[in-house]
Amino acid sequence: MPRIPLEDNFNDVINKSQRGLKITDEELAKRAEVSAADLAAVKAGKPIDAVVRRVARHLRLSPNALEALAHKRWYPEAPVFARGFAAFNTPHEDMTVNSYLVWDLGTRAAAAFDTGASCTAMLDIIAAEDLKLHYIFITHTHPDHIADLARLASGTGAEVWSSEQERVEHPGARYFREGAHFHLGALAIRTLLTSGHSPGQTTFVVSGLSRPLAIVGDSLFASSMGGSPTHFDEQFRNNREKILPLPDDTVLACGHGPLTTLGQEKQHNPFFAR
Repeated sequence: MPRIPLEDNFNDVINKSQRGLKITDEELAKRAEVSAADLAAVKAGKPIDAVVRRVARHLRLSPNALEALAHKRWYPEAPVFARGFAAFNTPHEDMTVNSYLVWDLGTRAAAAFDTGASCTAMLDIIAAEDLKLHYIFITHTHPDHIADLARLASGTGAEVWSSEQERVEHPGARYFREGAHFHLGALAIRTLLTSGHSPGQTTFVVSGLSRPLAIVGDSLFASSMGGSPTHFDEQFRNNREKILPLPDDTVLACGHGPLTTLGQEKQHNPFFAR
């Protein structure tokens, strides 16, 4: 995957946390002991360090990580898979969205995770690597993640699976519960319900590649996490209780933004660094 921008700037992180915690501007300025004008400037993207750090403490954010994000001091070191993994980044309206492909080197059996706006590049890899796509797994059913589902399914004959908590509308689709296990040759895939951003938002933990992999959808991003004005606490709790306990060398394949690793996020993500 080419170097692509982080999903959220520092002010996006502030706004996302503030909205999720339901704290008004007036209340936040008062708690952080900053002026309304300085808070407005920071929320508009001006990196006033003292204000950034004060605000962070009242939004459950790491002041150090948020300040580093404000000055663009960190970008995740790209994890590398020798074979058996491919990432795709496609434009959708005013953003880009990611989809992923994993396969077993012995049997050439493969699984896709979401489709992005277009599955053309994914179909090209499937053909070039002589793969058989067995499964299309859906992290969640927001339109940008399933925009090309019909074409990928019809072009490959793969089974379509999504969480029973968030059923994808596709003929013949099947639904899993949390803790479901799937196998592709030497690869094993298990599901974690990491809801909050959406009711059935699922993280897929893949073992059997050269390093552990978690396809997290919009649960978590490099330097940020999925937002929800109504279920923010649920998303935060699921990230902490279900994703963060994975091994630090786990590669996080996010729904938007670059690949990262759990160890890097524990150090640099304002939501989780301490």
